[in-house]
Amino acid sequence: MENIRALVEQCGLGTIEGEISPVTGGLMHKMYKVQTTTGTYAVKCLNPEIMGRPDALKNYSEAERLERILEENGIPVVAALSFDDCTLNSFDDKKMLPVNGRYYYVFQWQEGSITDFDAITGEQCYKAGEILGRIHAIDANNISPNEPVLSSVDFEALLDRAKSKDSVIAPQLEANLQLLKNAQNNLNEARKNLPAMRAISNDDMDPKNIMWHEGNPHVIDLECLGYSNPISSCLDLALQWAGTVNGKFNKDNLKAFFKGYLGAYDNGFRSYDELFGIAYTWIEWLEYNIKRALGMVSDDADEIRLGEVETENTIKRIKYLSSIEDDICLVLKNLPAPDTGNQ
Repeated sequence: MENIRALVEQCGLGTIEGEISPVTGGLMHKMYKVQTTTGTYAVKCLNPEIMGRPDALKNYSEAERLERILEENGIPVVAALSFDDCTLNSFDDKKMLPVNGRYYYVFQWQEGSITDFDAITGEQCYKAGEILGRIHAIDANNISPNEPVLSSVDFEALLDRAKSKDSVIAPQLEANLQLLKNAQNNLNEARKNLPAMRAISNDDMDPKNIMWHEGNPHVIDLECLGYSNPISSCLDLALQWAGTVNGKFNKDNLKAFFKGYLGAYDNGFRSYDELFGIAYTWIEWLEYNIKRALGMVSDDADEIRLGEVETENTIKRIKYLSSIEDDICLVLKNLPAPDTGNQ
């Protein structure tokens, strides 16, 4: 907590009142609520393993640039504060704050709550889809075809390592090895068949990253902002909002997400059902958490335990997606035809 105290003092945020409180819910970074004499703030401590990656600072700088573009276009985002005069700041962007080898962002505290994953409404799906469509509409372009980035997880090697460490995840990996290989193959085939497009996108805008206050959405956790394929992004997020994350797929919510999305941005594409394999992007999150569980990311006990939990959860999601493929594709095949007058 001393780093946060130093940050608050040197950024001129006033005097801390009461205790610094951890905020639950984050799977990658740690968040704290800080009450001071000037207001209430959320302070995010970025995961040191993530920040140790070679391109981390460049990626965060690009996300901050795009964050400003979203603000300029009226997208309802909770953006990190900028500190022009903070003595801690050593970056041109003035948002990321280094303190004793750790990196932080500060936000104005946003009132509201994350929706209950078991009670996501059609209206929320519509609004989430509309926001994603508005983001994609800012700067979407056809691009020259290039080689797709394919997933190349060696599940057999990870299974061998899990067995050698007598890890609790070994039985799960062994029982689902073929399923995971098939999912990865389907993901790669879908990526090969994506139309060549690029747009500003928030591919991490799943239900845990929108806060709702008095019915209004506020997008949080914008560190993953970047350019990506809008068709892939739309399909992946639509499925998450439609309940595939917690095993409660709702076809009406899937329809609502696409209604909001296509109302805000419609490039005419409709063959989403042929790209169902995009749903298996969970493969890459699974790989990270297997490595977490095996102590390959960090030897921190909490990190290892979180990896174990997320490995189990993610395998369940992949199994569930496989079981409902026909139900999802039926909805995707029947999306309304493009309005040629709006293209």
